[in-house]
Amino acid sequence: MGEQITARQWLGLALGLVGVTAVVGDKLLFTDTPVVTPITLAGAIVALLSTTAGTLYQKRFGVGLPLLSGTWAQYLGALALTAPLALLFETHEIEWRPELIGSLLWLTLVLSIGAILLLMVLIRARSAARVSSLFYLVPPATAVEAWLLFGERLGLLAIIGLVVASIGVALVVVTPPSKAKSGRHRV
Repeated sequence: MGEQITARQWLGLALGLVGVTAVVGDKLLFTDTPVVTPITLAGAIVALLSTTAGTLYQKRFGVGLPLLSGTWAQYLGALALTAPLALLFETHEIEWRPELIGSLLWLTLVLSIGAILLLMVLIRARSAARVSSLFYLVPPATAVEAWLLFGERLGLLAIIGLVVASIGVALVVVTPPSKAKSGRHRV
């Protein structure tokens, strides 16, 4: 894609991977009833690789797309793949409750439409490496949310992984200040 990745960014990407591995490893190794099984881990890896590939594709070929119609097209593509599976394997029974409606609104408006729009804005404004590195924060953030909201165990290895992944992402995303020739710093 013609983007230059510095040694500092490569180090950050490596640290991000180590951090994510530590967070996931904590869930695999130190949980009585594993929340991460080989099949869920494989699904997460496929999802991460797919999202990264989609980000690279979007950066290369879709930067000029209008945000709303581009988001709409992505959801139509996803619907074409998932609707037949839902029709085949789901029960088609829904119990409409306030909790379900609230969850659906949150998932649809914030986590789906909002997140995709934000991702597309970031892809336009930043390098693919910077945007892709943000995916390293998903497992650590999810572990912290599960600890806060559901009382799940947050072990030492997961905490170390969270710190390492965060440092890795910072190395990729944050541009170090350049030294001004006159000794002044621009604000």
